[in-house]
Amino acid sequence: MARRRIGFWYRLAAILVKPPLLVFFRRDWRGMGHIPAEGGFITAVNHNSYLDPLSYAHFQYNTGRVPRFLAKVSLFNDGAVGRFMRGTGQIPVYRNTTDAADAFRAAVDAVHRGECVAFYPEGTLTRDPELWPMEGKTGAARVALLTRAPVIPVAQWGAHEAMPPYARRKRIRLLPRKTLTVVAGPPVDLGEFYDREPTPELLRDVTVVIMDAITELLAEVRRERPPLERYVHRSASPERRGQESSAPEEERAE
Repeated sequence: MARRRIGFWYRLAAILVKPPLLVFFRRDWRGMGHIPAEGGFITAVNHNSYLDPLSYAHFQYNTGRVPRFLAKVSLFNDGAVGRFMRGTGQIPVYRNTTDAADAFRAAVDAVHRGECVAFYPEGTLTRDPELWPMEGKTGAARVALLTRAPVIPVAQWGAHEAMPPYARRKRIRLLPRKTLTVVAGPPVDLGEFYDREPTPELLRDVTVVIMDAITELLAEVRRERPPLERYVHRSASPERRGQESSAPEEERAE
């Protein structure tokens, strides 16, 4: 299938966003060759700063394959932001309503049309005290099994240094100049899960494989070992809850 045309609104967004990113940040981009040149695919991305969607979008835009993000529906009604969301073809997510499944149907349709659909499987900024990927939600796994499209893991790091995820004041710390690292890995091998009943257990297993691939990439970037136990939002183990409570209050507050 042909790739999605970038279009007016994406080009306008790039004109507005790229110059500040180029001026104020260094880039460390790796693995762009793993982004498929044609056909629909899924990216699964970690999330540790309000700034990192811009760094990932910049990376993805420069591959020529623009992403369609799943985003909460309230953003689509937010003035200029909403106009950009609609104009660039992002996918609204209706949480806790009967329309919630529409986002996944729209994501499946987009992949079948040959587009890139970007998932943040954690569903929110990571609460892990060391900013490792948390336990993921199963939406990306569900769409991956329905479409059998390539799932490209993407790890990013550095945006949190400019905009810490839990700071009370969401100020950007531009100096000293930070490096925004974005790394795409090879497609996740999900072949063993095809042709099986998509039970909740199977979807969780697929999600674990996807999150492991993201975490492995991030571990290479950070040159550190990730924790053996993945953080579970609102239900962390006692040991890891103790680590979280010892973090500075400014860093833990949203």
